[in-house]
Amino acid sequence: MSMVNTHKKNARTKASLTTGSSKMAVKTAWDLSLFYASTNDPRIETDIVALEKLCADFAKKYSTSIKKLSDPVFLKTALGEYEALCADISGTKPLMYLYYCKTLDGTNRVVSAMINRLTERVTFAHNQILFFDLALGALSQKDKDTLLADKSLSHFHYFLFRLFEASKHQLTLPEEKILNLKSQPAYDLWVSSVEKLLSVEEIEWKGKSIPLGEAQFMLSSLATRDRALLQKKLNTVYKRIAPAAEAELNAIVINHKINDLLRGFSKPYSGVVLGHQNDEAMVETLVSNVTKHFDISQRFYAIKAKLLGLKKLTWADRAAPLGTVSKKFTFADSVQILRKAFGDLDPEFKAILDRFLANGQIDVYPKKGKEGGAFCSGSTGVPTMVFLNHIDTENSLLTFAHEMGHAIHTELSKKQTPFYDGYTTPNAEVASTFFENFAFDAVFKTLSKKEQLVALHDRINDSVSTIFRQIACFNFEHALHMGIREKGELAKEDIAKLLNTHMSAYLGPQVTLTPDDGYFFVSWGHIRRFFYVYSYAYGELVSKALYRKYIADPKYLSVVKSFLSAGGSKSPKDIWAEAGIDITDPQFFIDGLRAIEDDILTLESLYKSSSKK
Repeated sequence: MSMVNTHKKNARTKASLTTGSSKMAVKTAWDLSLFYASTNDPRIETDIVALEKLCADFAKKYSTSIKKLSDPVFLKTALGEYEALCADISGTKPLMYLYYCKTLDGTNRVVSAMINRLTERVTFAHNQILFFDLALGALSQKDKDTLLADKSLSHFHYFLFRLFEASKHQLTLPEEKILNLKSQPAYDLWVSSVEKLLSVEEIEWKGKSIPLGEAQFMLSSLATRDRALLQKKLNTVYKRIAPAAEAELNAIVINHKINDLLRGFSKPYSGVVLGHQNDEAMVETLVSNVTKHFDISQRFYAIKAKLLGLKKLTWADRAAPLGTVSKKFTFADSVQILRKAFGDLDPEFKAILDRFLANGQIDVYPKKGKEGGAFCSGSTGVPTMVFLNHIDTENSLLTFAHEMGHAIHTELSKKQTPFYDGYTTPNAEVASTFFENFAFDAVFKTLSKKEQLVALHDRINDSVSTIFRQIACFNFEHALHMGIREKGELAKEDIAKLLNTHMSAYLGPQVTLTPDDGYFFVSWGHIRRFFYVYSYAYGELVSKALYRKYIADPKYLSVVKSFLSAGGSKSPKDIWAEAGIDITDPQFFIDGLRAIEDDILTLESLYKSSSKK
């Protein structure tokens, strides 16, 4: 099936969902006509040509005037035009459209080839304006201080501050151009090759062939014996693709090492943390404190084994529920629940959800060729898109709420000007988990006491995964990068063993891992994005603080909306300080971990009381 035909079909896929006393027609598949009519749409080429011209014109106008950039009057005009240019190019609409096509059909070679060709052209276009950031970064410290103090440039102060900080690691213009040009073959093509292999895999399950992504999602909802059987099938797929993933990981990690050496980053995660506008010491404090408290997650898995009636847990059991909530959470059910929950918080939140449903900005169901997982993606001047693999479970509902949290954050951040309408990954996870809390509350109220026990367990399970597992992943990533840097490369068997070591650290002795379980690294997309996983733990702990403050005083929602609308206009530290949160205080993270421990104590108490009956 061609991508063009798929798009036409998706655009017509609608359902009538009952929402209270009325019905609302929604699209359950992406309507990519919001971008272009098809991959053959001539507007794709028109937009790429326009991008190339915009960059060329800006370069022609300012590349010979870089000595004037220290003049506040001249710089104000130049920055105004630069921000307008960024508004036109930041989304790079054609590439975003093609990547969305690819997520729906990873086998489409025509789309993959178009991405490769256009990425090269976009990179060349962006290279033409690299001189501007580099020239600003090369100014004397005296000039930088003067510009940051100039009141006429107040709108640009934070942009300049971030640029000046990043400039400490910038290279010369020719060197930066080379790094840009090599980024696709040295990273993108490697990662996409493994993604492509995974996207076409299917699992034979009870007489049917199901996409790998669907199998991954359904694993935790199965009975114990079925979990073990499906996990073996998944591991077989992972091991078959492991040679390609081994080559991929070694290549992209070595490429990362080279980039770090060139830029003077002392640690593998230094560049990522700087890009997130976080302080290394803060991140290391977070990682250290969570790692020191792995006994909390280990305690959870010990009680989880008792609740499941198992002597030992396996890798497949780690996310297993205690039982099932009787109600199936169809997508229609989920829509109704979220519309009510979001609407009770603020009418604007509900309005954003309704708009996404009506416009085809949410792709809902798993299908052959479609990638697994879930995400939200958006940028200046282009529609924000939500990607799901909904299978009618409570977890699917919470994932929907999570991604809509990202979507709401993105839409409100677009109120900022182009320099500031983005936000850091850690702050993104605050927004998503904040909204997830209210989806859980909405579901929890409707459950029986027995089902509430199940749901409480599941909530703790998610928090443990989000905080403890992701920090264990961060530790694994660090060991992986240091191992490859020291030894030159790591074999797939060694990578698998390393993953098991760090997963066992947070899971504890109650969970038994097999050597094959370590091959999960093949499909774990997080580790391809390099060290961003700490942001999940960060986001969960900060969102818990926001949630507690809102529950104590609903008027605090105005503060939450200020954060959601701030985008990247301030540093995360300043954004949270205005919300009454000090992320530099180690005690803040410890208090958050204790809140999870309290939930575990409640779970243990409920287990003991139910056991006596």
